[in-house]
Amino acid sequence: MKMIKVTFPDNRTEELPPETKGFQILDRFSVNPESIIAIRINNEICSLDLPITIRANLEPVTIQNSDGMNIYRRSLCFVLGTAASELFPEKNLVVGHSLGYGYYYTLGNNGKISEEDIAKLYERMKEIIRADEVITTEYIAYDEALELFDSKGSYSTSLILHTLSSPRVKINRCRNFKDISYAPLCYKTGILSVFELVPYQEGFLLRFPPTILVNKLSAFEDIPQLFSVYSTYKKWGKEIGVSFVGELNEKVNSKQIKEFIEITETLQTKKISEISDMILSREKVKVVLIAGPSSSGKTTTSKKLSMQLRVNGYEPRVIELDNYFVGREKTPRDKNGNFDYECLEALDIELLNQNLLDLFAGREIELPAYDFVKGIQYKSGKKLHLNEKSILILEGIHGLNDKLTPLIPSEKKFKLYLSALTQLNLDDHNRIPTRDNRLIRRIVRDSNFRGKNAADTIKMWPNVLAGERKHIFPYQDKADVMFNSALDYELGVLKVYAEPLLRMVKPTQKEFSEASRLLAFLNNFLPISSSYVPGQSIVREFIGGSDFKY
Repeated sequence: MKMIKVTFPDNRTEELPPETKGFQILDRFSVNPESIIAIRINNEICSLDLPITIRANLEPVTIQNSDGMNIYRRSLCFVLGTAASELFPEKNLVVGHSLGYGYYYTLGNNGKISEEDIAKLYERMKEIIRADEVITTEYIAYDEALELFDSKGSYSTSLILHTLSSPRVKINRCRNFKDISYAPLCYKTGILSVFELVPYQEGFLLRFPPTILVNKLSAFEDIPQLFSVYSTYKKWGKEIGVSFVGELNEKVNSKQIKEFIEITETLQTKKISEISDMILSREKVKVVLIAGPSSSGKTTTSKKLSMQLRVNGYEPRVIELDNYFVGREKTPRDKNGNFDYECLEALDIELLNQNLLDLFAGREIELPAYDFVKGIQYKSGKKLHLNEKSILILEGIHGLNDKLTPLIPSEKKFKLYLSALTQLNLDDHNRIPTRDNRLIRRIVRDSNFRGKNAADTIKMWPNVLAGERKHIFPYQDKADVMFNSALDYELGVLKVYAEPLLRMVKPTQKEFSEASRLLAFLNNFLPISSSYVPGQSIVREFIGGSDFKY
């Protein structure tokens, strides 16, 4: 019998019998075995029931890090699916968007789920978790998978199988419940002890702990405006017949994708026009503040909004907040000692507010500029003066924070928040995270315009997310309006650009686990030609070929 050599994080090596599974060696790691939810095999994150068949470097994946908590959340969703299939086999459970640290769900096609039924689901989930049930991973034949999901009435899952035609299909199983497997889950349910189900709107929220506080749920903070935007797009998706990835793929196969792209782009332009009309209706507004997370399409949106404002008789003027950085000697540092250009204190708030007040009073100003090489702010020589038709546009991560413009009266400000809220689901039980959509956008843009490879972008992404949680998300409910920058076809286009970049990340690199996860995710989409993408589309900000100059 040939033994398998494995190396642990502390460089210890061991010879294991072939087919040894991760859950059998949890005590070999120098962390609490009860906190291990998956295992990293040669930088690929795998379920604990996967056999180790090759020489491997092994690392534990715990619930104390983001990868582990993502598995925790997916596994909770799977346990909810198990409970719903046992209690309400005739009703369709559908996951929606995220809201705080939770996912919105509906059960059944008509009517509001009762609090009594939500309580039943919660108790059944607790029962499954207390029993420490096993979640297995296995492959079944393509025709067997179609038969399984057709018999269950799982239209969206069957559809994605029809359009992709994989010869074998990976599924997860718990008790008698089976569902398609898109990413690793926990091996045993006992680790999923912290969660709650909360009635919300017509459905309910499955709430889970944040990554930094794994044993406790955070206080729920409702964002009604965000829910409203998502619900509007979800309703539109149903009306046009594209709510799931399989339906998008059918548009590609039936050669209707060009028309679908035109419709989605027209809808988005209409929404921007409506925002322009809202600004027009508020006569005292003199500055539009645009904020949103990374790769939400802020730059293109500001340019498209400028065009619509011109239609309404305005003369938009853009102020670049990057030119208002304080000198490097005044720039705060982060916990690692690096200059923190994302914090509010890195900006010259006093100068910005004085410039705005002068402009609104009819005075001419000289705009500042910033030399990133020397780390100094200097006078640019560029003058700016506003007339009665002028309106300013400021784009930046702190746009919704009133501490950026404390001297400017609220009636003079219009706050616009952007997010890429795709309404598409993979299927009924599996959503598309907003951050995945944005990360893929960023990988493509960084390669095209910033000379970065996919591994570089993936490596810095956790820091980007941390900055968003600190500087952007706490202020999103302060927006006058929220704009959804996602386009339902875009992942089919981005796939063509992103896949070659992601394949360049090697198994010896730490970022391989995320690259392989994104590749598996993109594999669900059929490719879409960029030739159909209009020159003024937000997608062009990332793939290139835009009519706008950036």
